[in-house]
Amino acid sequence: MQLGKRAGLRSGKPMRDVFGEALLSLAQENPRVVVLDGDLGNSTKADMVRKAFPERYFNIGIAESNLVGIGAGLESCGLIPFLTSFSSFLLCNAYDQIRLAVAMSNANIKILGSHGGITLGKDGPTQMGIEDLALVGGMPTMVILVASDPTIMHKIVHGSAQHTGPVFIRSSRVVMPFIYPEDNCPFTIGKANVVKNGDDLTIIACGIMVASALDAASELAEEGIEARVLDLHTLRPLDKETLLRCARDTGAVVCAEEHLLHGGMGANVARLIAESHPVPMRFVGLRDTYTDSADPADLLVKYHLTSQDIILAAHQALNAKEKIS
Repeated sequence: MQLGKRAGLRSGKPMRDVFGEALLSLAQENPRVVVLDGDLGNSTKADMVRKAFPERYFNIGIAESNLVGIGAGLESCGLIPFLTSFSSFLLCNAYDQIRLAVAMSNANIKILGSHGGITLGKDGPTQMGIEDLALVGGMPTMVILVASDPTIMHKIVHGSAQHTGPVFIRSSRVVMPFIYPEDNCPFTIGKANVVKNGDDLTIIACGIMVASALDAASELAEEGIEARVLDLHTLRPLDKETLLRCARDTGAVVCAEEHLLHGGMGANVARLIAESHPVPMRFVGLRDTYTDSADPADLLVKYHLTSQDIILAAHQALNAKEKIS
């Protein structure tokens, strides 16, 4: 699986490794940061902090509800807890505790939902977080961040600690190419990044789908179609100003996400655009299905989450735009 190859992106590294490195660098800078692990530190790579700062690392075991409760207690003592596990385990096993002790309490707690989406592959559907963004989206106080490349993951981890209040970070297991230079990555919570300019339509993507969107845009350019690509790294708060400007400028939108369409990124973007500046829209994502266990690249093809699927959606949106123009 070579995401970003068509767009000429530089090869990256596994995002779980990047998260571990970013969390370690944050812990080195900020002594208030503590890490709670649901017995998956070797998979989330949060155990990089354990090796450097064992006194600030707590393995709670396979007990996600307890993990959240202990994190809330540590936060009340003035610490900044990072709760780490698979996205599916935290949100499905400890939703009530996250809702009450973190979101409703507006606690200064950061949650890593690792292995989001379907690209953890052969670990299987029980561990795939395909509804995580919808679940955490039901918590009004929660900032939601999704990293698209190694550079912005570092920005997200450090930025989440600087933000006062609940933050959910979605991460992935797979290798993601570099979209941003390591020394020049704009990041502000609530401010989307335009990573490619274009006037014919806008492709809005998050996470792994940003590289696929850039691949699609490169291929569309060969057809004479100039697609703008937006990295929507913050799903809450949405960047209303940029989203509406893109809708007005290009007149057609494709949303691409590694998540169920129901309750995902595209559904929220569509609501915002429909309220203020309706344009033809198409959506690339999972369509009301659980998935199989297989190689990540094969899963992306089977469930229509590739650059070719984005290209097809782009043509459909452009055809609809032409009919109403």
